[in-house]
Amino acid sequence: MAKTGAQHLESLRDGREVFLDGKKVDDVTTHPAYKNAVAAAARLYDFQADPENIEWMTFESPTSGERVNRCWQLTKSYEELVARRRAIEGWSRLSGGWLGRSPDHIASSMVGQVMGMPVFENHSKERAAALKDYFQYARDADHYMTYVIINPQSDRTKSTGEQDGECYATAVVDEDAEGITVRGAKMLGTGSIMANEVLFANIQPLKPGEEKYAISFAIPMNTKGLKIMSRRSYEESASSTYDYPLSSQFDENDALVYCDDVKVPWDRVFIYKDTDTARAQFQDTYAHYMQNYQAMTRLMVKMQFQVGIARRITETIGTSGMPAVAEKLGHLAAQAAMVEGLVYGMESGGSMYNGYYVPDRNLMYTAQVLTQQLYPEFVTSMRELAGGGLIMLPSSAEDFANPELNKYINATQKSALGSSEEKVKFMKLAWDAIGSEFASRHTQYEMFYAGAQFVTRNHALRTYDWDRSAKLVDSILDSYSLEDVIGDHRIAAE
Repeated sequence: MAKTGAQHLESLRDGREVFLDGKKVDDVTTHPAYKNAVAAAARLYDFQADPENIEWMTFESPTSGERVNRCWQLTKSYEELVARRRAIEGWSRLSGGWLGRSPDHIASSMVGQVMGMPVFENHSKERAAALKDYFQYARDADHYMTYVIINPQSDRTKSTGEQDGECYATAVVDEDAEGITVRGAKMLGTGSIMANEVLFANIQPLKPGEEKYAISFAIPMNTKGLKIMSRRSYEESASSTYDYPLSSQFDENDALVYCDDVKVPWDRVFIYKDTDTARAQFQDTYAHYMQNYQAMTRLMVKMQFQVGIARRITETIGTSGMPAVAEKLGHLAAQAAMVEGLVYGMESGGSMYNGYYVPDRNLMYTAQVLTQQLYPEFVTSMRELAGGGLIMLPSSAEDFANPELNKYINATQKSALGSSEEKVKFMKLAWDAIGSEFASRHTQYEMFYAGAQFVTRNHALRTYDWDRSAKLVDSILDSYSLEDVIGDHRIAAE
């Protein structure tokens, strides 16, 4: 048996404190702001538990013997890495790649951290043992995890410890034999409303003197004192699934997460007041690489979805045969295929790390650098292909219920492919993919989820094989000399 959607839904009815529009949300599984996204998350587990999918979507946990998603698998060969990616891809296809923080994302980060266990052992044997035990616990429960690893955006001219206000970012304020007490906020908390557990950590660098912030731990979403402050719900604003097919189903939500004197037991504390280990948690282990390898697999599926939307737009309005349009479609198709090729390259170019087979780091960062710029340009190209057709659509599905308006719709919403109703249905989907507030959030997400562009480009600089390039240059330089050109003249002169 593998975890099912019904089990996941039940696990979310745990008394967690989610706040929206000034009020506490009693049940995220039924609230109109979240219920469809939560249902989409539940479908992931139903998909893996389906007898037709369970073998390729799950594996047997080495500690519990239960079937759990392959995202928890510590891969030891190329074949295992590919099998793991196919499971990630299978989940991504259920949403067309629109669930950016599905359960496999943070699970991938945890896998990368465990692969780099010596980093934690160098910090503290006790803290490393806590991480190992927690990983086994989360894996065996097949938990949906989120993480908050960025401090609230404040005055960027100041470091974390220089910000105004005590503990604006999550920090240790007390400790005893049972654990630590933390206070302060983290973001972005994507998917917090439908996750079981949350990992606190620091992707941003800390400096000496900021040790109280240099912590990492994981707690249940219903932990006393944990406040989840949701952004506005696009799902709740969607008038219907017909009008907003993506917003209404896949708005996984983002949240500011605040710890109001939260007590964390020692067996859930993985880093304690160590600024270097806080940095090393992602950069010296394979955490950052594995989590973003998952993200690129998801983006691969999303690009396939978007290029399908682009082609269908031109077919719907009858422009697909125009040379300029065909040229643009070919360019978009090549960009989507490039992302796919980079994912496969990460796998085939992988290597062994502490006994585990892992994807190529530089190709992963290469993909991130390129797609951060590519995705918004891709969306702009799709907008150009659509023209004004995405704007002049019926106000909502209710327009079809009015006989007089229905007559006008049929007269004006002409399509080269099908009926007016089919055209409007598709164009509503296209708008939700590239023009709605939901789509705008996703463009911002794809541009920044991996960090600012200068950060990812520095990662690409750091991980590139510069020695290989230098040797190629030197091999050519070493193949000739000045003597080859003027040596004979020197002999004659002498």
